[in-house]
Amino acid sequence: MAKQSKSDQLLASDSVSLLRILELRFNENGHRHPKLKWGPIEKKLIAQPESIRSLGQMEATGGEPDVIALNRSSGEFWFVDCAPETPQGRRSICYDRAAWESRKEHKPKTSATELAAEMGVELLDESQYLQLQELGPFDQKTSSWLWTPPSVRQLGGALFGDYRFGRTFIYHNGAESYYSVRGFRGLLKV
Repeated sequence: MAKQSKSDQLLASDSVSLLRILELRFNENGHRHPKLKWGPIEKKLIAQPESIRSLGQMEATGGEPDVIALNRSSGEFWFVDCAPETPQGRRSICYDRAAWESRKEHKPKTSATELAAEMGVELLDESQYLQLQELGPFDQKTSSWLWTPPSVRQLGGALFGDYRFGRTFIYHNGAESYYSVRGFRGLLKV
């Protein structure tokens, strides 16, 4: 049997720590996932190490991922960033690479779609964001980029959402814009 390297041991240790954090959050927030049990979720995560990596990145950037749904037809559990505000480690970014390239100066570090792809997650769409807000409120001081249909994107716009005045709003903005309070919330299907 091959001996584990120190980096493999550290990775395994990090995975165990992350699973404990996720289990604790899951147990403390039962209203987000009534009737679901942690055991089957953990079993799926252990069988999919790439999902643990993605959840680790969600956690490391301030997302506080938690399960908000089970898609009964696919059997997938949906992990979504449930931090009260859009994750701190994913703010000040424009919508996508084309928007980033269109900026002549003061380019942000990256874009929401590129960072989501690197992390192995998806941006929430409008309906998923509204579903999350039913468990909230979220984004009372920040906003989150949302997956934008090509028909809107082709015209130079992109969608974002937030929660103000006791309700959820979905807006549009130029895709190249970026603000210190706008990031994105990720969705991971496991």
